[in-house]
Amino acid sequence: MRRRGAVEDWWVMLPDTEAAAALAGRVYREGLRRVPHASGRPWLVGRWDARQEVSARAGEARVVVLGRSSARAPELRRRTERVRGPSDAEGAVAGLAGSFHVLASVGGRVWARGTASTACRLFTTRVDGVPVAAGRADVLAGLSGAGPDLEMLALRLMSPPVTSTVLADRTVWRDVRAVPAQEALVWERDGRRGAAARWWRPPEPHLSLREAAAAVRRALVEAVGTCTAGGGTVSADLSGGLDSTSLCFLAAREADHLVTVHWEGRDPRNDDALWAERGREALPSATHLHLTGEESPEWFTGVGGLRLASEEPCAWVRDFAKQADLLRRVAAHGSRLHLGGGGGDELFTPFPSCLQDLAGVQPWRVWGRLRHQRHQWRAGRLSVARGVLRRTSYRRWLLDAAEHVDLAPPSGFDGMLGWQPEPRAPCWATAEAVALMREALRSAAADDPEPLAPQRSVHCTLQQVREGGNTVRVMNQTLAGPRVALPYTDDAVVTAALSVRPLEAVRPGACKPLLGAALTGIVPAHILRRPSKGMYDADFYRALRRHRGQLLGLAEDSLLARAGLIDAERLRGAVRFHAEADALDPLPYTMGCEVWLRSLEGDRPASAPYPPVLPAP
Repeated sequence: MRRRGAVEDWWVMLPDTEAAAALAGRVYREGLRRVPHASGRPWLVGRWDARQEVSARAGEARVVVLGRSSARAPELRRRTERVRGPSDAEGAVAGLAGSFHVLASVGGRVWARGTASTACRLFTTRVDGVPVAAGRADVLAGLSGAGPDLEMLALRLMSPPVTSTVLADRTVWRDVRAVPAQEALVWERDGRRGAAARWWRPPEPHLSLREAAAAVRRALVEAVGTCTAGGGTVSADLSGGLDSTSLCFLAAREADHLVTVHWEGRDPRNDDALWAERGREALPSATHLHLTGEESPEWFTGVGGLRLASEEPCAWVRDFAKQADLLRRVAAHGSRLHLGGGGGDELFTPFPSCLQDLAGVQPWRVWGRLRHQRHQWRAGRLSVARGVLRRTSYRRWLLDAAEHVDLAPPSGFDGMLGWQPEPRAPCWATAEAVALMREALRSAAADDPEPLAPQRSVHCTLQQVREGGNTVRVMNQTLAGPRVALPYTDDAVVTAALSVRPLEAVRPGACKPLLGAALTGIVPAHILRRPSKGMYDADFYRALRRHRGQLLGLAEDSLLARAGLIDAERLRGAVRFHAEADALDPLPYTMGCEVWLRSLEGDRPASAPYPPVLPAP
């Protein structure tokens, strides 16, 4: 089975200067790939799958699309002939489906960007005074010798996570910066950083349900098409939920062969198994893997011994054994790419904060909707009215979040409003960690940052989408087997889904009406009518009980505790005595940070990518 990660997939990008060329000479090893600037000096150096690259040259212009895309070399070459300046690279890739980096060099001037969802990201640092960029933060940390940033690790302990929006240009590595997802990196010929260039903005949510459904259908068909275009066998989750089930039907239309996977949950309230069975019945030509609770590893299995080659901590260490087992199984059936439904919940379930957005422009529509929903939220009229009419700025929200970080999580209706769910420190965070969290939020507010979108609900959706993008990026750095794709985090799909007027995407008694309308005629009607969503609380608590020893082991001699960020005794108490669900929500984030720190230890740390250090000049 092919093993990806630090040894195989990495690249660095260099400016068109003599100093950068000398640095490239120290980075380069036999067997690596090189792409030059028009001058002949090195531009891209690294190791990546050639099947993930589509490139074109025309005069002094070089354009590289790196990732899963619908790009074709002849068409990209024709478009590249019209590139006169770095920003023209966006015209060369306009309309492409997929998830990919865009890298361009035009007469030595550079334009580079990842995706709006952060499934592909761009990072920068300086090595011996030379600006260097890469698609992985830990590559740059290895080249520059950067160590972990404890303040950013403290932020990673909070739940729900905020690092995709708050201080999003910082990483967990000191002096390694992230290019904001909506911006492109611009270098002048001498390597100086150009002015910030915004390449993506969220759409105005202005389309009717029918119009948006047509856009979503087109975007999803094309996104899944980039997954099946290589031929052969692909696999997909068939959880029973509407998101993953829909991808199975889309993939089955084009793939040479489809393998689906369903693992049974243990929660008696979870009816996913019933809906997965209905999906299997409607896909007779696919190979279906149905795993009982005894056949699939539980959450937290093996977490105590995990060492992951990832650029950043990842909360899904809870799922590592289950995901690794799943990919081993589909690889045995010949799968070359695995599709997951992550991101669908966030895109197709509008956040209640959309009512705040609407209250200022169409209040009569808000009050009509609230009459139907306030009983579901178990909130009184006055509480609902006060919450919907509360319209704080994003800066004010950050300041409030800083003040509230050590409080109990907000419950019910109050927790669903605002720019995004307010983050909370875990009950085992130290006073020093809480102070770092508070100061980071206040520092972010001091810069009076723009939200991800003018509308609270769109900002909140994008924050969730970026968490999904981060997840799939890190999964593909650490897991063996076929790559994982989350088509719902593809930029074209995100843009299409955000274009709907939020209240049209909510229908009492209906689950994700926008997705259902988009896939009518592709997914059987009786499956699109599913009104429920699976529950996994029983799986979590069973895994917590059965693997308590491993979790307690991580708390023993904890590196987070040594760094002064957590109180190990309070963490052990929460795990040993099964704290309330809200108190345990931050547990996967703490486990992810602890595993990541342990992965850096030793003579050959798991997360030091090639090349970990440079030879002396």
